[in-house]
Amino acid sequence: MEGSRIGRRTILRTAGALAAATTVAGCGTLMGTGESRGSSGGSKKSLVVSNSGGSYHEALAKAVYEPFTKETGISVSTVNYQSAQLMAQIKQGRPQFDLIDNSMLVFPKMVRANTLQTLDYDRLKHTKGAGIPGHLLTEHAVGKNVWASLMAYRTDSLQRRPKSWADFWNTTSFSGPRSLQSLDADIPELEFALLADGVALDDLYPIDVDRAFASLSRVRGDIKKFWNTGALPAVMLGRKEVVMTSLWTGRADDLIQQGQPIAYEWNGARRHTNGWAIPKGTDKTDAAYQLIDFSLRPEVQAAFSKIFPHGPVVPAAVKALSEDVRAGLPTSPEHLKTGFDLDVEWWDKNQDSVAKRWQEWAHE
Repeated sequence: MEGSRIGRRTILRTAGALAAATTVAGCGTLMGTGESRGSSGGSKKSLVVSNSGGSYHEALAKAVYEPFTKETGISVSTVNYQSAQLMAQIKQGRPQFDLIDNSMLVFPKMVRANTLQTLDYDRLKHTKGAGIPGHLLTEHAVGKNVWASLMAYRTDSLQRRPKSWADFWNTTSFSGPRSLQSLDADIPELEFALLADGVALDDLYPIDVDRAFASLSRVRGDIKKFWNTGALPAVMLGRKEVVMTSLWTGRADDLIQQGQPIAYEWNGARRHTNGWAIPKGTDKTDAAYQLIDFSLRPEVQAAFSKIFPHGPVVPAAVKALSEDVRAGLPTSPEHLKTGFDLDVEWWDKNQDSVAKRWQEWAHE
């Protein structure tokens, strides 16, 4: 769950601009080095952000960091640390970063470790009356952009379009090898198994783990592979190794752009959110608040979603986007109706036990 998901044809259209964005306007990258200009005593006009790097960082540099620097004079550099590294640095009292961009599922663990500051929402004016969902405005983290797990399939391998996870599980009417996500890639897709078994979207949580694994067992024989990297399901679709698979939003768009007969199904999509949190120990708290608030402006949210397949958390930003862009985002009005939000509280409490159960089930 650490980090972000990469893809979508709009990134292809802006690849040249993004390649240049990694060093513009002071947005240089110090990925994984810890050699930051942040809390280690550098200039007050600089800020170090921990994010997952890659195309995600490049899109942020272009749509968020560069205009932020232009407006405030505060330069932004980035590092790439896993949550264990983040917490270790904070506990040592010398975090080499000033702001954390990560999955909202990561932050409860960091809160229990007493490593995050309590947010002062009076300093985040663009959260006021913005329509950001309440579950994304937590005591220690605020949601910033949304991605999703959903179904993709080959239109040339199926006689008709699958419209639900029940269809995915229907190996008679929709025959052919399939793929689902493994524990190694992210948290298991128990919700999809329950939807296939007839559970309504509103009744997914708390997850009936026994029912979910029983449902997974019914389709297990038709699973060619439980994929363990975000790129793999799109590769298998492209090679016709599977006829349908779960994947992260945007992962198959390169193939679609190439003219391959592949489509998405948004019904039953599981939405995940990346968010901001401020570590204890930084001496750049003011600058961190400025960047968070800047990133939540509707126009900034919209600019990011135009070049990266993450949906805005601010409804006004969604409305500002073209119909073509909204069609690929999990927070479009249409997709909000047919998908569901990952229950961070439930998964935080049950992730370890589910992982243990998955390992036992995988070796049965």
